[in-house]
Amino acid sequence: MSILSIIKVGGKVVEETASLQKLLNDFVKLPGFKVLVHGGGRSATKISEKLGIETKMVNGRRITDEETLKVVTMVYAGLVNKNIVASLQARNCNAIGLSGADLDLIRAVKRPVKDIDYGFVGDVVSVQTNEVSKLIADGVVPVIAPITHDGSGLLLNTNADTMASSMAKALASSFSVNLVYCFEKPGVMMDQNDEKSVIKELSFDEFKKLQDNGTIVEGMIPKLDNGFAALDSGVKNVIITNTNGLAGGNFSGTILVK
Repeated sequence: MSILSIIKVGGKVVEETASLQKLLNDFVKLPGFKVLVHGGGRSATKISEKLGIETKMVNGRRITDEETLKVVTMVYAGLVNKNIVASLQARNCNAIGLSGADLDLIRAVKRPVKDIDYGFVGDVVSVQTNEVSKLIADGVVPVIAPITHDGSGLLLNTNADTMASSMAKALASSFSVNLVYCFEKPGVMMDQNDEKSVIKELSFDEFKKLQDNGTIVEGMIPKLDNGFAALDSGVKNVIITNTNGLAGGNFSGTILVK
């Protein structure tokens, strides 16, 4: 079975030119087939401010009202996505920019209102990989923005970590999948101020203990929830790392284990 590396990049890595260029240099050198899933929240926040649109966050998650949906669609599926695609083309990597709406790739439903109304945020319900699998097998590199659709014409803002996990699970029957969450830290750390405190291997039970005692917090929680879900669904390897952990495809950082 052919190796497929799905790299999800977010945070400062995708927002800052130097770190993004380093990531793409390492990304194009990865062996086997490749997919890049990206965020772009900081860029969306900056452009919202320029347009006079207030950014509302709850527990690190963006509230996506109608105007914010327009901004994130433009920024994620437009500006950020096409900048990455152009940068990959400059490296002789034949990339194609996609959102969940393209090729009917990822359908979602608008998140129901419970304690919080997240607005036009989508929860993934299905992934259709027939067409994208053909592109990957032909050597094309999909670059996927975190915008989905509901099948009735409505676009939705969907968590990029979830997008990457959903893609990895759906493609695990066709490829030997490595799912790598790449951000500014070298992995999951016992001490957030000490980058030498990276946990080399992490099981689900250990994750829950560290979440309960406050060691693992905020944005790392959905990464790990999605990562363990992928591992349970046939994804071969799930790694949390930074750009340094990609070099040569010998992934280093925190490896999730069953």
